[in-house]
Amino acid sequence: MLMKKSLWLILGLLFLLLLEILKVYFIMPFPGSQQFNSIGFAYFLHNNIWWLRIIGIIITVGPFMHFITKGKLWQKIILVLVVLGYGVLIYLFNFRFLADKMFHQPKQILFAYAADDTTNRNKLIIGIAANNEARAYPIEIIGYHHQVQDSFSKVPIIVTYCTVCRTGRVFSSYVGSFPEHFRLVGMDHFNAMFEDSSTKSWWQQATGIAVAGKLKGSQLAELPSAQMRLGDWLALYPYSKILQADSNYKKQYADLKGYDEGTLKGKLERRDSLSWNPKSWVVGISIRGKSRAYDWNDLLKEKMIEDSLDGTPLMLTIEPNGKTFYALNRTFNGEAIQFIPGSSKDLMEDTKTHSTWRISGICIEGQLKGGQLLHPQAYQEFWHSWKIFHPNTTMFKK
Repeated sequence: MLMKKSLWLILGLLFLLLLEILKVYFIMPFPGSQQFNSIGFAYFLHNNIWWLRIIGIIITVGPFMHFITKGKLWQKIILVLVVLGYGVLIYLFNFRFLADKMFHQPKQILFAYAADDTTNRNKLIIGIAANNEARAYPIEIIGYHHQVQDSFSKVPIIVTYCTVCRTGRVFSSYVGSFPEHFRLVGMDHFNAMFEDSSTKSWWQQATGIAVAGKLKGSQLAELPSAQMRLGDWLALYPYSKILQADSNYKKQYADLKGYDEGTLKGKLERRDSLSWNPKSWVVGISIRGKSRAYDWNDLLKEKMIEDSLDGTPLMLTIEPNGKTFYALNRTFNGEAIQFIPGSSKDLMEDTKTHSTWRISGICIEGQLKGGQLLHPQAYQEFWHSWKIFHPNTTMFKK
């Protein structure tokens, strides 16, 4: 009988301890945790944790009381230490290791026009522009918060960034007919994951797709955005507003210094300078369900990469600063045009009319002056992220 009580006590305690660990383990970057397709199980634990705790307590309470009242002194001491350890575990995995306990939302969201802004113009931003309105969100700010909930052109939006995937995305906050509020809940395959406040569904940051919960399979509407150097963004949109740093999080922003260049010490966010490694940088483009990745090192070397994806003529270019890239649709007036380098590093020339174009896709001189190429949505991110969320992607190689 004593052996049986001991066995049930051990099993109950292990069950309770594992519950607290696994509830967080599968949705945070612990060793091995992001290698599994475990979101369904993690979501089950998240939503049933109290019932499971009660089961664990029922299994444990009888044997526990027996040893506390009738056990030897050393047994009582061990049990008290285990209970204290369990309390510490509950604190750590419910108040310290949870994503929204580690990464807080800004307490104030303030913007400034360029004339009043002191942000270093070399900093990378995620920018959105439409209807003569433009906003720039420095990555060192949204990289810590992971999301900033805002309103743009009277539409509620969520500006998101995952530093472990190097993915910036902007979505409409509407889920169905109503705007939603989201909180950072963890990660899936190293990608930030958000929970909506109404249905408690979990949404992938890289795709905007709900991966667990009532709305599983639904997708948020994405808004066009661009990643580039702030100075280049303001050259295109001098009337843009720039998100200001929240003074409550100076240390957290400072911890991301060097992220733009990929020089952080942490292995989750540091760039691998070699090509086609998990932490190598790529530019990813998807058109009508077809995806392709372009090596960042190739773009730095070639300056201009001409391609075609699913029948769409494309061109990738990069500013001399090596930070701002452009994805261009080479179709103009219904015809695919080709380019050669221009008279300076920030210019190019089309081979048909020999008009001069900025590498951003604006024609500034010649027969096609005033013309502008369209910008398909493109992202700079880590190779491991692009291939996970675009499993059928091809790799551009000359």
